[in-house]
Amino acid sequence: MLLFVHCLILLAYSDNTSEVINEKPNVIISTDIGGSDPDDYQSMVHLLVYAHQMNIVGLISSPPLQGRKEHIEEVIKAYSKDYKKLAKHSREYPNPEYLLSVTKQGATDSLSTLTPESLSEGAQWIVKQANESKNQPVYILVWGSITDVAEAVHYEPSIKKNIRVYSIGSWNTKLDVNSRNYLYNNSDLWWIENNTTFRGMYMGGYQSEDYGNLSFVENHVKGHGALGNLFWEKKKDIKMGDTPSVLYFLNGDINKPEGQSWGGAFIKTNHGPNYWTDNPIDSLKTGDKRGAKTVNKYRKEYLDDWAQKMSWLK
Repeated sequence: MLLFVHCLILLAYSDNTSEVINEKPNVIISTDIGGSDPDDYQSMVHLLVYAHQMNIVGLISSPPLQGRKEHIEEVIKAYSKDYKKLAKHSREYPNPEYLLSVTKQGATDSLSTLTPESLSEGAQWIVKQANESKNQPVYILVWGSITDVAEAVHYEPSIKKNIRVYSIGSWNTKLDVNSRNYLYNNSDLWWIENNTTFRGMYMGGYQSEDYGNLSFVENHVKGHGALGNLFWEKKKDIKMGDTPSVLYFLNGDINKPEGQSWGGAFIKTNHGPNYWTDNPIDSLKTGDKRGAKTVNKYRKEYLDDWAQKMSWLK
C-alpha cells in the first residue's frame, strides 16, 4: 500500500520536546545535472512530478564537471509549462517561481584538500535551511558529488542534528573522494550511502510489456507534457539512477532505512548508529550489485504510480 509522505509521523528535533508532528518532509536536492550523465535530467523530471508530496527547500547544482544552476532551471522551465495541469490534481505543487528562488549554485570543483576550506552558495543554503528547521530534519538527497554537504557540515557542525543525507555514491564518490571521506571519518551524520542498491532502478525487476526501460518511456513519458518530452530528449530509456532517493519518500517509513521501501532497504555497519549502506546478501543482488533487488522488486508498482502522474500531462 502506498504510504503518502505527508502522512508520515516524524519526531521533533528540539532538545526540550518530544512533540509529534505530521508534515511533508523538507528536502534539498544536490545534483550534478548537466554534467556527463543525462540521467540527472530524468530524475529531476520525476522529482518535479512528485513535488506535491514533499517540501522542496533547495535545488543545488553540485558538479564537478560541466553541470550548472542553469541546467536545473531548464527543467523548471519545462515544469512551468505543465504546472497548471499538475495543479489541477493537487494544490500542493510548488509554483515555478518558488522553485527558482530556492535554486542555488554549489561548488564547481571537487575538494582538493582533506578538509573543506570554502563555503559555496549551495553549502550556505544548506546551513540556512538546517538552522531554520525546528521540528523536523532537512533531508539532503545527493545525486552528484557530496562536496556542498561536506562544506556545510565543516562550516557549522551543529547542523548535523538537523540534517539527514541519502546519497547516491559509486561514480559520484570517485569525483570527490575527499569530501566523502571527510564526512565518513569526521561526523556522526545520519546517512544512507547507496553505492549499488540504486542500480535496481534500471537493472532487473519486471521489464515485460510496457515496463521495459525503452518501452515505458515510449508509452508513458514521451509526449506527456513538456516534462515528458524533456526526459525523452535527454535520454530515451530509463536510467534515472538517482531516483531511488526520491522513491524512498513515496513508500515506506523514512525513519527506518533498514525497512522496506521503493527506494531500497539498507543495513547498519559498525561505523555507527546513524549510517546505513547496501545490503550484501547474495539473494538481494542483481548481478554483482548489492541490494539492487530491494528496489527492482517494486518496479511495476512504482512505474505504475509514475505512469498515472504522467497521464495528467497528456
